[in-house]
Amino acid sequence: MGDPRGQGTAMVGDEELRTKTMTRSSPTAVREPTVAVNNLSFTYPGLDGQPPPGARPMIEGFNLTLHAGDRCLLAGANGAGKTTLLKVLGGKHLVDPTVVRVLGRSAFHDTTLVATGELSYLGGEWRRDVAFYGFDVPLLADVSAEKMIFGVQGIDPERRRRLIQVLDVDLNWRMHKVSDGQRRRVQICMGLLRPFKVLLLDEITVDLDVLGRADLMQFLKSECEERGATIIYATHIFDGLENWFSHIAYVADGRLKLAKPRSEIAELKHMSLMRTIELWLRADVEQQRKARKERRARGEKGNPFESVVVQNNGWAAGRMSSTLKGSSNSVLRL
Repeated sequence: MGDPRGQGTAMVGDEELRTKTMTRSSPTAVREPTVAVNNLSFTYPGLDGQPPPGARPMIEGFNLTLHAGDRCLLAGANGAGKTTLLKVLGGKHLVDPTVVRVLGRSAFHDTTLVATGELSYLGGEWRRDVAFYGFDVPLLADVSAEKMIFGVQGIDPERRRRLIQVLDVDLNWRMHKVSDGQRRRVQICMGLLRPFKVLLLDEITVDLDVLGRADLMQFLKSECEERGATIIYATHIFDGLENWFSHIAYVADGRLKLAKPRSEIAELKHMSLMRTIELWLRADVEQQRKARKERRARGEKGNPFESVVVQNNGWAAGRMSSTLKGSSNSVLRL
């Protein structure tokens, strides 16, 4: 909202003077963050629900603050912790309610954030694991795109029409016959039907063609500029994003190395976004190689932060459930 001191008034005389005096004496409005992460450390739990002894945190000492209208690009190497961070922000993992706040509320404990669509997470694909068939199997139901999109209740018809147009969705598509890219378009369309205030995107454009991706990013930019939405977008595809993001957060090995507005990134003044990210990645790779070399010189083997974790080994024979700790085909990972 704009500063009320800049707005006109139709009042006259004493009433107008009194209004002006009250406006001048009121304190300047403070922008409340839409996303606030305060010293987050997170470790995936073991089969007993507790972090395995000696396990290294996937995310450690993480701090991030974003406001309405911000478009934050989340960058980092594979395994840096981007997906874990987005899932924590999306309320999919239990953390202390004071550490992660979305719209002033706990992302995990306040389920109304997701239920109302104020907080939306789009990541992964419409795939599942099926016993005796395999893992990462696409959804193969013979359902039309129209039935899925129009099956969501309480949606603004104009917003639905605009999304169908932006994503170029053919309502006659049958979900068991479409390509991965077409299936992804329907997934994104359904995920954006409800007006969001905070949107978390985890490599969601990986299957889209150039035109579909460009149209989607333009739509998301307009959502931030027109409605004051906040978006965090994790991706490895940087072409076409030079003027899209307002902030960038760079993650390496579970730690936030950099979080700044685009205007404060010195490298972007003389090189492209992709070259800037490449420069940071190569510096991290070189640092990791140096650390491994030093461990070998000290006679250490492997990664000292890795711990022994018992994991399940897929589907139990003849059952639609995965194996549990202590079963005959559980696997001991070293």
